[in-house]
Amino acid sequence: MIPYFESHTIPLGPIHLQTWGTFVATGILVAAYISARRAKAKGLDAAKIWDMLFWVILSSFVGARLFHVLFYDLGHYVQYPWEALDPRLPGFAMWGGFLGAALSFTLLVRIKKLDFLRYADASVWGIPWGIMIGRIGCFLIHDHPGTLSHWLLAVRYPDGQGRHDLGLYLSISGLVMGIVFLILNRKKRKDGFFLGAWIAMEASTRLWLDFYRVVDVKYLGLTPTQWLAIPALAFGMYFMAMKGDWIHQPKEAKGSEV
Repeated sequence: MIPYFESHTIPLGPIHLQTWGTFVATGILVAAYISARRAKAKGLDAAKIWDMLFWVILSSFVGARLFHVLFYDLGHYVQYPWEALDPRLPGFAMWGGFLGAALSFTLLVRIKKLDFLRYADASVWGIPWGIMIGRIGCFLIHDHPGTLSHWLLAVRYPDGQGRHDLGLYLSISGLVMGIVFLILNRKKRKDGFFLGAWIAMEASTRLWLDFYRVVDVKYLGLTPTQWLAIPALAFGMYFMAMKGDWIHQPKEAKGSEV
């Protein structure tokens, strides 16, 4: 098992940075850099990725907070509504962040009259690597403890018991998704393929890993994220199939031999 170690601040001389926030911010910047490079490689305007970044990030944090407030701890925030507006307090649901980011991205693409599928494909290209880095922050503060376990990647918590640590698993899943993207990129894909692939992989990952959570609220046995992941998985797989090159690809007609 992995030994338990914890970090909430990173000392830099007289300055102490919050561990979680530092890794999340680093993950966002790395993801944006990779997405911008992908856009440039695909003949798109990489500057457009950076232009949209502020609003996409802002809307993602708003969406993450709203999703948490509405579906994870509504009773608490009805009693203390002002806490819902305090960004310093914990409580951000990543899939709410995805929804917020998707909404602002769609609006910005329409306003700027950009090709949605091409820019979406470029944008999601960096997300797995951003998740890999950002979720290290979750792992270091251990805000997603899981069920008891004794397997190789379980973490031995201070009480001596081994537990799944979802922050670690989600970081690893980001790395795996990034590698899968690189493998899939070895063949030419239609615009929108990687958007569908990322949605399908992220949805299936959360649908599976959330079963190991011990502190999240559940509705009929599933977390709010799992309920959202079910239709997202179906959409992602359908969209990936429609944009893939293994179906609906008519063979080129051969010329008649003379």
